[in-house]
Amino acid sequence: MTAMHHPDPTSPVFWQDTSISKAQRSFRLGQKPMVLWLTGLSGAGKTSIANAVEDQLHSLGRATYLLDGDNIRHGLCSDLGFSPEDRVENIRRIGEVARILVDAGLIVMASFISPSDAQRQMVRRRFDAGEFHEVYISTPLDVCEQRDPKGLYKLARSGKLAQFTGISAAYEPPCAPELTIGTCDRPVADCAQELVDYVMARQGGCQNL
Repeated sequence: MTAMHHPDPTSPVFWQDTSISKAQRSFRLGQKPMVLWLTGLSGAGKTSIANAVEDQLHSLGRATYLLDGDNIRHGLCSDLGFSPEDRVENIRRIGEVARILVDAGLIVMASFISPSDAQRQMVRRRFDAGEFHEVYISTPLDVCEQRDPKGLYKLARSGKLAQFTGISAAYEPPCAPELTIGTCDRPVADCAQELVDYVMARQGGCQNL
């Protein structure tokens, strides 16, 4: 019988331990679970890199999952807007989902602007040591604006899109990310390979079963 914990005696909510641990799930998958938290401006290349990284890791036999900012907004966070409070709640929810996926033993790519350092640190604190890897996709604003794959910068510059990160809302670059990837004049494949090499170097002797 699994144990129940009640950290708050005034709450009717208990924490229920499960029979199978994260370590057991990780062993079965033959890998070290982690979250790669890709942060950067809109148009920096986060999603393109994350997709390419997942493709490569999948081909190497790793169990992965990609959490994308736009996709999450269609479901889990469809009730949220873009106010400062809603942005914090958006990242909090994503962090909890990423933590569950890491607990399941997966290597998780999380591609989110997550503009505030405080938001990213809030998520980091939910993970065990060595599980959260902040990856700064470092692309200058002018380059992101030239790319503008979704036409969002044009809307923001015309005043039709309020609270847009980099234009009317601030972006705080990471102070000490685990990895910084510059994308200027580099193909997505090269950027993705840099991140794949980083991941595999931290898998140690783990082998898929």
